[in-house]
Amino acid sequence: MSDTALGPRRATDIAALDQEVTRQLAAIEHATEAMLTTVENLDDLSIRQPSLLAGWSRAHVITHLARNADGCTNLLIWARTGIEHPMYASGDDRDEAVEEGAVRGHRLLLEDLAAACDRFATSARSLPAAAWAAEIYDAIGDPMPAHHALRIRLLEVWVHTVDLDHDLDFADIPAAHAEQLLEDVVQFFGGRPDVPALSLEVDFGTHRRNWELRGTTERPSRVSGEPGPMLGWLLGRTDAEELAGDAPDLPEWL
Repeated sequence: MSDTALGPRRATDIAALDQEVTRQLAAIEHATEAMLTTVENLDDLSIRQPSLLAGWSRAHVITHLARNADGCTNLLIWARTGIEHPMYASGDDRDEAVEEGAVRGHRLLLEDLAAACDRFATSARSLPAAAWAAEIYDAIGDPMPAHHALRIRLLEVWVHTVDLDHDLDFADIPAAHAEQLLEDVVQFFGGRPDVPALSLEVDFGTHRRNWELRGTTERPSRVSGEPGPMLGWLLGRTDAEELAGDAPDLPEWL
């Protein structure tokens, strides 16, 4: 049956979703190349150094990036088959896998990460178009369409590559990617009652975006700046020195 036989609106929805998936996959490929280059430029000594995440070395972060790729692949298996296939068997299993992997040497860590990324890319590019609209659940049990797994992966790749604290910063993330990451971070924060009321303005060079976070009923604090510093501050990786306005203290991202 052709798409047009499904009705013009259905055909339009399918075409729009296909374009979105294509765009997301290209973004993930770009981010993955930057991530793998950063990891390749490390060595057996530097992977033992602290990352930007408290209590985690760079080796911990690299292992987490690999296991997250496998977790996202699990979600695509769920979307393909319709059989429940969570990102991780459990939070404890996920944490244990990171600890076990973090003792590996640099070469094994790089090979593990590259292989996990290849598995995810192969699964994503072979997923039937209709499966991208299937309902699955994220790591905390919230329902979402399967194509949102791509947004999750893009956020993980860019943020944790910066967490490696080597060669790449939030300001190096392409503006189009940073805009989506900010959109996702703001959406997540927007539903939390522990987040102070915020009015954000971000200058992307070609345009500006405004977001309102009203986790409380207080008058919002106004904060503005460029996408890199804004993203780093919202995620708790950097302070607000490069931002304008009265930046309040934020709760921990995750």
